[in-house]
Amino acid sequence: MDVKDSMVVVTGGGAGIGAALVDLLVAEGAAGILVSDRDLSAAEQVAARHAGGAARVIARQADMTSGEDIDRLVAFAERTFGHIDILCSNAGIMTTGGVELPAGDWDLAWRINLMAHVHAARAALPLMVRRGRGHFVNIVSAAGMLTAPGAGPYSVTKHAAVGLAEWMAITYGDQGIGVSLVCPGAVQTGMLAASLADGNEGVRRVAATSAVLDAVSVARAIVEGVIADRFLITPHEDTLPNTQRKWNDPDRWIRGMRAFLRTTA
Repeated sequence: MDVKDSMVVVTGGGAGIGAALVDLLVAEGAAGILVSDRDLSAAEQVAARHAGGAARVIARQADMTSGEDIDRLVAFAERTFGHIDILCSNAGIMTTGGVELPAGDWDLAWRINLMAHVHAARAALPLMVRRGRGHFVNIVSAAGMLTAPGAGPYSVTKHAAVGLAEWMAITYGDQGIGVSLVCPGAVQTGMLAASLADGNEGVRRVAATSAVLDAVSVARAIVEGVIADRFLITPHEDTLPNTQRKWNDPDRWIRGMRAFLRTTA
């Protein structure tokens, strides 16, 4: 997928990785970008940075837990730009705790971390398949390949999101649809800061013992991966080796993770 002159939708684009991705897409020559966020003012601030430039950058409010909102978002992008080349699905929520959490917390994690990707695919896939081209960028997490200690709903729903991206790539790859699964580790975003403030000890230890990338570095890895038509994009160098070690010997990996949680950072 060539980013230059492309028409792009970025959800969760008001801050963090999404906002950095919008900035980089503009720099790489995208022709039109629809910046979506639940917080409209945040999306408008990102769009305003590129006012008067060559790219047409428009802000739009959308709640990614709502299939109806995503349907309207995709329809607006189609009317405005004529088509969508790349859809970057970037909504996410970190929930501290595990099975003791109430069902409502688990449901919210499912609706944001998994179903937002499902809604985006349901809305945009038929249009892309009809044209015979298009690319989905599902921004998930290394927790979907490994785990996030102290964050049960996050880990479980991110695993499901990895499975969805794999299924989409297999099912629609022969119809001209590209899929990139983005699995970053710790990133300097509001989500990480909120998780640390929430007292998530497991996430604190991960952040203290592994690289914490800035959002711009992650956005750069995403754009490079999309241009190269790569399915799996892992901005952190240790994600893939750690995943390979996990599946080479799952029992040893689990023992190691338990030992990791017992140690003091």
